[in-house]
Amino acid sequence: MQKSITSFFKPKDGLPGPEKSSVPEKTKSTENISKNKIKSEDVVEEPGNENKQPPLEATGAEKPADMPPSKITKMELNPEVTEGEGIEIYDPSLESYHPLKHAYWKAERVTPYLALARTFQVIEETSGRLKMIDILSNFFCSVMLVSPEDLVPCVYLSINQLAPAYEGLELGVAETTLMKAICKATGRNLAHIKSQTHLTGDLGIVAEQSRVSQRMMFRPKPLNVRGVFTKLKEIAKISGQAKMTLVYDVFVACRLSEARFFIRSLIGKLRIGIAEQSLLTALAIALVKRNHINDCKTNKVCDVYKDEIAETTLILKTTFCQCPNYDIIIPAILKYDIKELQERCPMHPGMPLRPMLAQPTKGVLEVLERFSGMHITCEWKYDGERAQIHLNELGEISIFSRNSENNTPKYPDLIARSKSFLKTDVQSYIIDSEIVAWDIERKQILPFQILSTRKRKNVDIEDIKVQVCVYIFDLLFINGVSLVTKPLSLRRKMLFEHFQEVEGQWKFATALDTNDMDEVQQFLEESIKGNCEGLMVKTLEEEATYEIAKRSRNWLKLKKDYLSNVGDSLDLVVIGGYKGKGRRTGTYGGFLLACYDTENEEYQSICKIGTGFTDDDLRLHSEFFNKHVTGSAKSYFRYDPSLEPDVWFEPVQVWEVKCADLSLSPIHRASIGIVDAERGISLRFPRFIRIRDDKSPENATDANQVAHMYKSQDQVRNNQKSSSLMDIESDFY
Repeated sequence: MQKSITSFFKPKDGLPGPEKSSVPEKTKSTENISKNKIKSEDVVEEPGNENKQPPLEATGAEKPADMPPSKITKMELNPEVTEGEGIEIYDPSLESYHPLKHAYWKAERVTPYLALARTFQVIEETSGRLKMIDILSNFFCSVMLVSPEDLVPCVYLSINQLAPAYEGLELGVAETTLMKAICKATGRNLAHIKSQTHLTGDLGIVAEQSRVSQRMMFRPKPLNVRGVFTKLKEIAKISGQAKMTLVYDVFVACRLSEARFFIRSLIGKLRIGIAEQSLLTALAIALVKRNHINDCKTNKVCDVYKDEIAETTLILKTTFCQCPNYDIIIPAILKYDIKELQERCPMHPGMPLRPMLAQPTKGVLEVLERFSGMHITCEWKYDGERAQIHLNELGEISIFSRNSENNTPKYPDLIARSKSFLKTDVQSYIIDSEIVAWDIERKQILPFQILSTRKRKNVDIEDIKVQVCVYIFDLLFINGVSLVTKPLSLRRKMLFEHFQEVEGQWKFATALDTNDMDEVQQFLEESIKGNCEGLMVKTLEEEATYEIAKRSRNWLKLKKDYLSNVGDSLDLVVIGGYKGKGRRTGTYGGFLLACYDTENEEYQSICKIGTGFTDDDLRLHSEFFNKHVTGSAKSYFRYDPSLEPDVWFEPVQVWEVKCADLSLSPIHRASIGIVDAERGISLRFPRFIRIRDDKSPENATDANQVAHMYKSQDQVRNNQKSSSLMDIESDFY
């Protein structure tokens, strides 16, 4: 008979505490979760134990469940474990980690799901970005050498995806369904699971701790990565009771931290702070470690081969931008030299490229300074939805958003008339464009808000009320040939050769080629009259390639803003909420916003905002964000404790915000270290404009953009000039 719970948590001098860990200090979010441990409902008293301290589950006190794997004994890991079973202790954070020697599954050559779960656990308990990447690279390197067939599912599971983003394969499992599966497996009641989830803010932690109550006559076989990944894909493709059954089948086989991360995967919130750019960096480091396996005595390999790592990372990230599909990239990096990767993984229609982005600018003078002596073109900046339209060799049309979301079902009317704008025999293409709402009667562009009311799914052409027109501004691929390395002048010439305008349906972006700044200013005013946001200013010949996924200085965004001192709005991520008072009681009265630092992959606070909202706005925002509350701040949130909101949110929504100006701040952390070593940048008088559904949080205004906007302000520029003159005078005297 299985031993009772109490026999596995024997107290020493009162309630036990975890040993001192060698793993870096836990993040705040993990600390907060660990303070809310679950109380056991079924504690069994053993004879003779009446005078002993109760088990930790019974007291509600902390237990060492969140300790690093390297410091947890097999008794502490799981009450199911009995003496003599010899559970392997896996710790990819070791300084002396060796990809082969420490890969305890090398005999089976099938990666245990427990190894991946423990990697996630150690990453979650680590606060340093570089260390997190290094831990993941250690695990990836072991998989490459021992069980390379598992690398694709390991990579997808590490970013909580089942397939390329553009395929739109999502799990869609409701929390209630998962709670019922946990209840069925552990014998706990639903009310208890709900209350503990509300207390901890993390159903994954609740699931892991609830496993204490699970009783099985026969233990299922240990889970492996490939099997779990396959099951998750099955769960995503079915519905109803069958989904619940599959979830239960996997959950009952979970051991230790597997339960935590399996449930989190189903919810869609892995909570380990690894974004796509970090994952690609970890893959690159793992490739270099694999190539220098004999030097992997310590993690100093990253220092010795840093140039090779930098080159490998650049190649891998560039390739992913033109071919965002790990099912293609991973087999290629395992089989071929990294320098062949871009050739082996070319772009092709049907697979979205990451779009080229523009730098904001505040006026014509800045354009003149940047493009002095260059041939430039100005295009109207349309207030619509960025669209990358593809035609493949089979004649299939695909339409992707700037986030690589497949919007094809949203525009059946565009597909129906897609042949009308072909001028020649075109077999395949990829065009970059903007879709805008169109007034057929008045033949003019309508505001973005009108376009946003258009139905997104199950669209019937007969029921479409909001008509659209496509404004094409670039050609990236034609008849099997990539054009991204060609100058814009050539790409535009080929665009005009192969495509034609159709009134009210397909148009070329209104453009003006000029180096006269007076003409640029006049053209800007014309664009505003034409219901556009401003201009896109681009180079035609010099430095005029299409820079995939980069916010290039060769594309400048020139907008006529009512606050000319700033020059552009900012797209910021909502990370926290402050409870409203007075009229706003019952809703959030203010919010904490952040920009995104792409280099450190963290959200940096930039302002608190409470203006620009109607009462209906606040009600809708509150309803939305109440579904995305997290128990504590994420490890990748950077903020001053004085700003701590009443409630933290998952970073799930981007808002467009305008302000009076930008200033240095002792408490906000935006762009800290770029303009000032100790102070960040904040917004003065921020005002909410709209939700940016077309942008993901990682595509929000980044820290470098914020720094550029701050330095571009007249007041700052004038102060810098004054400081320079004072320095010159000081040197003179």
